[in-house]
Amino acid sequence: MSGIWFTSDLHIGHATVATTRGFDDVSRHDEVLAIHWDAAVRPGDQVWVLGDICMSSRGRSDAEDRALEWISERPGIKHLIAGNHDGCHPMHREAHKSQRRFLEVFESVQQSGVRKIAGERVKLSHFPFDRDHTTEIRYPEWRFLDDGGVLIHGHTHGEMQVHYSESTKSLQLHVGVDAHGLRPVPLSWVEQEITDFSEMRGR
Repeated sequence: MSGIWFTSDLHIGHATVATTRGFDDVSRHDEVLAIHWDAAVRPGDQVWVLGDICMSSRGRSDAEDRALEWISERPGIKHLIAGNHDGCHPMHREAHKSQRRFLEVFESVQQSGVRKIAGERVKLSHFPFDRDHTTEIRYPEWRFLDDGGVLIHGHTHGEMQVHYSESTKSLQLHVGVDAHGLRPVPLSWVEQEITDFSEMRGR
């Protein structure tokens, strides 16, 4: 039986992010991410990458080419929910020119998505509802509205894995590598968090 995994904000080849993650050498950063991915994911597994494979955004770049090559070397059937640093995200006016290259590596490329997990309709986006890793909430036009329910996201680069909103009764699950020891997140973790959320909401 194949597995399902979620991850985000790999930032392959990005020296600044590598430094914030404790690496002096960006090559070693990329190697550790590869080791963790390869140890978890089997060839038939699905991997949902929720954006920012590298530090790029406008048109073709060497950084994006290297990141796509890195991902092509990893096991699994990969799906991309594009992030703000992915050239194929529709926020970039040349995004349509990047689609073909991304689809050579990813089975699908979307701005956002919806899956049914643990009986809940779950939204997938690079962005959380209402948080950022800067002082402002950027890209509001590309975010889901917080109308309750469950959202799986990346983008924040923080260590917080789970955020529950009392006001809207929503659950946000952060699957970025910064929050999960630089490892992909198994479906079982997502299912357990959603189950706990559903039970709490039903009380």
